[in-house]
Amino acid sequence: MSYLRSSPVHTDLIQRSDPAIDAYRMRVSSAMPADAAKLQSVALADLSCLPRCGLKGPGAAAWLQSQAIAIPANPNGWMALPGGGVVARLGRSEFFLEDEFQGSTARQVRAALGAGIEGVYPVIRQDAGIALLGPRSNELLVQTCNVDFESIEAAEAVMTQMVGVSVLVIRRDRGSMRCHRLWCDPTFAPYLWQTLSGIAAELGGGVVGTEGLLE
Repeated sequence: MSYLRSSPVHTDLIQRSDPAIDAYRMRVSSAMPADAAKLQSVALADLSCLPRCGLKGPGAAAWLQSQAIAIPANPNGWMALPGGGVVARLGRSEFFLEDEFQGSTARQVRAALGAGIEGVYPVIRQDAGIALLGPRSNELLVQTCNVDFESIEAAEAVMTQMVGVSVLVIRRDRGSMRCHRLWCDPTFAPYLWQTLSGIAAELGGGVVGTEGLLE
């Protein structure tokens, strides 16, 4: 198989464990040493492999609804997509979509939109995607960001800075496990990743594989 994409944090991952899962034409790590123990504190997982797309323009909201996609009513909100993905409304007329392993909405939107239609324009999204999991995740967040994520409502999408890097953050727990999803520009991802993983290690956690997250 030809791997056309590499994670923005691939260099760090291959130093920790041999990437062993093929996901959306990207090689990702299935497991790391002591994953279960790290998840009892705070853990980071790379989900940059997931398909995503963006679009904006005065007709973007109406066009998404014409594709039978429910969207947040207000800016800075997010909703679940079929198959576990997310659609976030970043402004009145800009949207971000990402599929999870069982979903295909973002890919369908990207294909249907093509190069754009009147009033709707594609936005290239090559974000690094990170899952921040575990009961001590808020301790990491308060060390890296001035937003009080404990007070953020469940359907709120937050655009802020984390250690000087612009990020989009939502809280989306996985069952009983606290989980925040983060996205950032791939150029700054290695720095953000190294900083977060270092703090996580100090808290007794660290980097984990994607096994169990791509389901």
